[in-house]
Amino acid sequence: QVQLVESGGGLVQAGGSLRLSCAASVSIFRFNYMGWYRQAPGKQRELVVGISSDGSTNYAEAVKGRFTISRDNAKNTVFLQMNSLKPEDTAVYHCNAHNTVYDYWGQGTQVTVSS
Repeated sequence: QVQLVESGGGLVQAGGSLRLSCAASVSIFRFNYMGWYRQAPGKQRELVVGISSDGSTNYAEAVKGRFTISRDNAKNTVFLQMNSLKPEDTAVYHCNAHNTVYDYWGQGTQVTVSS
């Protein structure tokens, strides 16, 4: 059973930074794509940023220039560096990993940005 475990969430003031981690229980080379999604109360889950196996990335407009995704293949971990956080970034952040056959989600980590 593949597991994705997120960590690094918390409470931060506007303008602050957080670094989220998503640790996979298997080699992340198994996945064509890994990404971070978020879901705020009363809203649909939305893509924050994704990274393909070839290293290409796609960022949501709302986070471009502030968030950075990276991966450490040796540690089977994907990171999300979040800078210049805004109250509207408050949400539960979920890690996703998928290939042509499987689609996996982590349990999520809460990020709260106070104004």
